[in-house]
Amino acid sequence: MVEETNKPEFQSSSSTTVVKRKSSWPSVLRWIPTSTDHIIAAEKRLLSLVKTPYVQEQVNIGSGPPDSKVRWFRSSSNEPRFINTVTFDSKESSPTLVLIHGYAASQGFFFKNFDYLANNFQVVAIDQLGWGGSSRPDFTCKSTEETEAWFVDSFEEWRKAKNLSNLILLGHSFGGYVASKYALKHPEHVQHLILVGPAGFSTAESDSKAELVTRFRATWKGAILNHLWESNFTPQKLIRGLGPWGPNLVRKYTAARFSPKYAAEGVLTEEQDRLLSDYMYHTSAAKASGELCLKYIFAFGAFARMPLLNSASEWKVPTTFIYGSEDWMDYKGAQEARKKMKVPCEIIRVPQAGHFVFLENPDGFHSAMSYACRRFLSPHPDTQPLPQGLESA
Repeated sequence: MVEETNKPEFQSSSSTTVVKRKSSWPSVLRWIPTSTDHIIAAEKRLLSLVKTPYVQEQVNIGSGPPDSKVRWFRSSSNEPRFINTVTFDSKESSPTLVLIHGYAASQGFFFKNFDYLANNFQVVAIDQLGWGGSSRPDFTCKSTEETEAWFVDSFEEWRKAKNLSNLILLGHSFGGYVASKYALKHPEHVQHLILVGPAGFSTAESDSKAELVTRFRATWKGAILNHLWESNFTPQKLIRGLGPWGPNLVRKYTAARFSPKYAAEGVLTEEQDRLLSDYMYHTSAAKASGELCLKYIFAFGAFARMPLLNSASEWKVPTTFIYGSEDWMDYKGAQEARKKMKVPCEIIRVPQAGHFVFLENPDGFHSAMSYACRRFLSPHPDTQPLPQGLESA
């Protein structure tokens, strides 16, 4: 099913289908008051802040990649799986920009950026398999390799279903890790890679925080947290465990996380805070699936088990890194990777922003995006200076 929104109306499509599971219990009586329907409804409310018309669809990626030994969901079911996708109106000749969200997020986190980006790109944003409004198969991967295949192969099946190529592929945080792994496996489909505060470029040996993590893990508190990490205890499990009190916890987290640290008037307006908190709750409290990748991709301290730094010499796609100036992800890992790359690579730091640079300083992020994509947008890319306020690292 396809939904074209300026604001929502449903239209049918033979290429896409919506799968909805309804509970016989009213949401007010459920311990965890959410469902797939709630996620899509919360997404609509959040994206009502966006002025550009868009189409929302559930893209069928089948039950598993052809000839693969790893099924998306590793069960006896042959039920097809779907990727929740939004595509924004744009000029026909615009380059295609695909956005991949980070861990514990979904595509709606880019709500402040869609209007600006749609002026220059054909913007397509997805919920990764097991996240947001996409299918949430049982997650039974048992290794880093299987877990990477879950995300990379499902994205490739989505790309084929959408018949897209020559992508400008943007990934934030964990989404940057997935985008990088995809570009390493399928470089022929990516013409430029944009990594926003990406995970996976620091190693326990190279990161300056590694010693602090090691010392903390030696304490009793650190030992408990390390045990929870290795047991795959996720923040989402806490939200589910709190049942009807979960939404209040998410609201408090959102208020604290996006406090007026980077802007005097605050990162979010009251309406944005309310809609994003509601969206975060429903995407977090739904069935555990993609979130369970955590311990297989990262060791305690968020150090990648298979660091991208080790694959930098194999890079085949021109790459731009974008970091908030106060991002807890260390841009020095990107600098180390650049030394090994044989393709063009630049690193841009955006002031007055942290890990969610596109939310915390959207204007600075948009300037960084325009500069990063200048060879697609400008008739004279070689003479375009770095926008004022941005820093080249």
